[in-house]
Amino acid sequence: MHKKTVAELSAGLKAKEFSSEELTQVFLQRIADLDKELNTYITVTEEQAIYQAKKADKKIAENTAGTLTGIPLAQKDIFCTQGVKTTCGSKMLENFVAPYDATTVTQFNNAGMVLLGKTNMDEFAMGSSNESSYFGAVSNPWDLATVPGGSSGGSAAAVAACLAPVATGTDTGGSIRQPAAFCGITGLKPTYGRVSRYGMIAFASSLDQGGIMARSAEDCAMLLNTMAGFDEKDSTSAKIATENYSQSLHSKVEGLKIGLPQEYFAEGLDAQVGQCIEAAIKEYEKMGAKIIELSLENTSLAVPTYYIVAPAECSSNLSRFDGVRYGYRCQDPKDLTDLYLRSRGEGFGDEVKRRILIGTYALSAGYYDAYYLKAQKLRQLISNDFTQAFKQVDVLIGPTTPDVAFKKGEKSDPVSMYLSDIYTIAVNLAGLPAISIPVGRIKNKPVGLQLIGNYFNEAKLLNIAHQYQTITDWHRGIPEKFQ
Repeated sequence: MHKKTVAELSAGLKAKEFSSEELTQVFLQRIADLDKELNTYITVTEEQAIYQAKKADKKIAENTAGTLTGIPLAQKDIFCTQGVKTTCGSKMLENFVAPYDATTVTQFNNAGMVLLGKTNMDEFAMGSSNESSYFGAVSNPWDLATVPGGSSGGSAAAVAACLAPVATGTDTGGSIRQPAAFCGITGLKPTYGRVSRYGMIAFASSLDQGGIMARSAEDCAMLLNTMAGFDEKDSTSAKIATENYSQSLHSKVEGLKIGLPQEYFAEGLDAQVGQCIEAAIKEYEKMGAKIIELSLENTSLAVPTYYIVAPAECSSNLSRFDGVRYGYRCQDPKDLTDLYLRSRGEGFGDEVKRRILIGTYALSAGYYDAYYLKAQKLRQLISNDFTQAFKQVDVLIGPTTPDVAFKKGEKSDPVSMYLSDIYTIAVNLAGLPAISIPVGRIKNKPVGLQLIGNYFNEAKLLNIAHQYQTITDWHRGIPEKFQ
């Protein structure tokens, strides 16, 4: 059962081939047996999962179940979950129990899904390797010595190792797509505003977006049907009608215009990764798609722009963690200043402190215009590049990452770590939707292909990804040790 996709599990539950409780027990047992090596979960909600599974089975027996009723899932530990620890992978929130549910949690609860637990992540979603978590690094199930990517590395590794059939993630600069590529799964980052951010603990408010990590594009479509939509509790939520994302999966890609940005195939891309991407592009050509080369000339500005905008917003958002109301509080503070300094100094890890310092500096008097304001202007130029590109093509295609998963501890220099998101960051700056799908392996390490769509065009992305997955089986690969 653990190897089945969400679509296959849904069909099995409907046909009563197995119960939700049996299915949930399978995944809980796998977590107990296998997660010691991977460290994908921070909290496992066993009692709640069994309760929800029994409730789902009752609905299935009464024929009142929905498509996702009884399907287990994992939530990234950045989504507030009532009565369950929500840590953001940080000492600062090590013992924080959320008093309410994030909208995403509510949506999946209402759909009858079963919560297996909360997955490990880079602290406050800041990282590209899942090594900055206070709860320890996550291992990549394809090679335990390598990283799973970040910040949603726990979710990606859990799905890849079949410790959950599907998981949520969040993407601020590539944190769904990059780990999806490293772990050989499918990761969808929707348009900014397509999925509610209410109850999703903020890192950079103009960039953060919740999304889905699953085995296939078909599974992502099923989850997005529940996850997408306007939320009056979220001021950044888009009041734009959603689609039935499963319905358009089977449209042919014949005549589709796919843009190939030359900047994504320049210096820095591993040659073997490039070969895998080119092979996937040829498959699309065989299906009748037309490949058009074009330029996104401001691509080189994306990383420096992002690392001004994101830390500035992080500095603002994380100012609330001061040891006064909730979260970590230092022992025996001498006065209020000591309380602030030691609570934040002891509660935050190095990467979070680094970004807070950069952001505070960029926003400070005398530097705001030189750094933050200039970064916002560059952000607009990057967005304009995409606007012009989508006048010529339907989607853009390229590598998700410049190379495959790297070894733990290999990228101790922050700048080299930041550059692993070079192909994903611009998408967040522009607020566009994108998806990463597996298209090959190099020495048993997965390679991801990224498809970028126009605003609110998730249906098209899912359709194009699904069509590739109907003629290939890279997305069905499971690491040998976790079969």
